[in-house]
Amino acid sequence: GALLALSKPPGLPILGRTGELSLSMLLPALRRRLGLSTELHVVKAPARGCSGLVLLSSCHRTTEQLQWFFTDARRRSQYPVTYHAVTLGVPAEAEGEIRTGLRWQQQGDTAAVVPVPVPGPRSLARKEVKSTLTRYQVLGAAGGCALLQLQPRTGERPLQHPTPMPTHQRGPTAPCASPAFPEQLLVHLTLLLCPALGDHQHSSRVGRVLGMPFLLPPEAAPTRTQVLDEELLARLGLSPWQLRHLPLHLHLQQLVLP
Repeated sequence: GALLALSKPPGLPILGRTGELSLSMLLPALRRRLGLSTELHVVKAPARGCSGLVLLSSCHRTTEQLQWFFTDARRRSQYPVTYHAVTLGVPAEAEGEIRTGLRWQQQGDTAAVVPVPVPGPRSLARKEVKSTLTRYQVLGAAGGCALLQLQPRTGERPLQHPTPMPTHQRGPTAPCASPAFPEQLLVHLTLLLCPALGDHQHSSRVGRVLGMPFLLPPEAAPTRTQVLDEELLARLGLSPWQLRHLPLHLHLQQLVLP
């Protein structure tokens, strides 16, 4: 019908800056190739750094209905969006939930997303802090790394009687329907002490002493290229100077539709 699903590579933005390649620039050519009479527009898509499902629509009414559904699903405590991630480290528990507040914090010339473990009611009411929740499950582990399933949800008041929904699925090509808070999953993975492979922005917050991971405060962990041990570098076939080109291993794997 009106819907089209693509699998986006990491690093491709949905809306790029002037002169920058973006998915939106490619939509007119895709429309011509498919012989569609109406324009394509984005319903749901992962953030620039992520790979995975992009849901497109050629019908404005369908787009509005689906966007309302995704908003309402959060209120109903449903998890219509599922990511897969490869992480450095294996969580202590095979499955669980990460709950924290998130806010923007100025660090020098840039702003960073930082956790607020116990947000106050006033900061939540003023929307300075957003309450966030991610459900996770370890799907596999080897060599000190793990494959995780992640289902993000913002912490809103749940309604009753969630309705069952069929699934549209496409598997990952490697190891944001962005969460309501764009960097939610990356920050939550650092709170698990298991940053995503290829996360050059937040992984420096996880330090190690005698091989044991611990969490550093954001102001003590400036952004840097992710550090990998020699064994993992060898398994990936990378040299240390190639590390900055390692893409983020966070993949939008599944969208559940009404």
